[in-house]
Amino acid sequence: MDIPLFPANRAPLSPIYPWPNGQKAALFLAVDVDAESAWTAKDPKNYERLVTMSFGGYEARIGVAKMLELFRDYEVKATFFIPGWTVDAHPAMCEAIQKDGHEIAHHGYHHLMPDPGAPHILEEIDRGLDSLKKRLGVVPVGYRAPVGESCEELRVLLKERGFQYSSSWRDDVRPYRQVLADGTPGVVELPATMTFDDWMYGLTHRYSPRPLFPREHVLSIWNDEMEETRDWGGLITTVLHPQVSGRPMRLKILREFLQATREYGDVWITTGQEIATHFEKCEAEDSSRA
Repeated sequence: MDIPLFPANRAPLSPIYPWPNGQKAALFLAVDVDAESAWTAKDPKNYERLVTMSFGGYEARIGVAKMLELFRDYEVKATFFIPGWTVDAHPAMCEAIQKDGHEIAHHGYHHLMPDPGAPHILEEIDRGLDSLKKRLGVVPVGYRAPVGESCEELRVLLKERGFQYSSSWRDDVRPYRQVLADGTPGVVELPATMTFDDWMYGLTHRYSPRPLFPREHVLSIWNDEMEETRDWGGLITTVLHPQVSGRPMRLKILREFLQATREYGDVWITTGQEIATHFEKCEAEDSSRA
């Protein structure tokens, strides 16, 4: 295979736009509500492995409710990326998220990875859109790729379906506008922060040789990342899962991180839609001045 002599991401460097209201940095509080689809997407036979299924089932039984309670306590709004399968299988859980006023965003239908050339890419997008519309009356503006992967077919499809932003890539600490392979603008990208994927620390003992990370290690990583990113004036985007961060010790870690972040007094904690809308406003102002 010949590899093209071009960078995979051809977007220009991210513009440095000020955050609103004198804020120094931003925290995009994002949650992936995969439920059991996190396990069946890897292997459909996992549906018959009931202990494996119980990891995902924890979200509807208690995990999401505990995270919603925490967000109410801190008076913050988050974005919940929800696969269509999760909405169909656990409507009451998803309705509770919506009732609390959080943003509902797209995360595929059955959490299948959008690998280049995969036959399910179109169905994953459209079936997910259909479930969110029918069950919740939501037409999402945000998208996060299952298993954090993307390809050109997917990027074009997101633009065609009218999405405002994506939050899948790992290549920046600021929002930017994607540039498609044909040179036309794509959606706004709100890059995910690799170190804020709680799956790496809190659920790695199942089918993985990695141990669980203790509270001190996770808080050290998260607080250091926030401190330095704030100094850069950047964006932190979380990849939280209720089957991880909705468990007692992990929720305590998230609570302590949110408390430390709030104490800065100048970090904008908000949803993906709010951040993408702010970016587009700055982008339009920049364009008009040019």
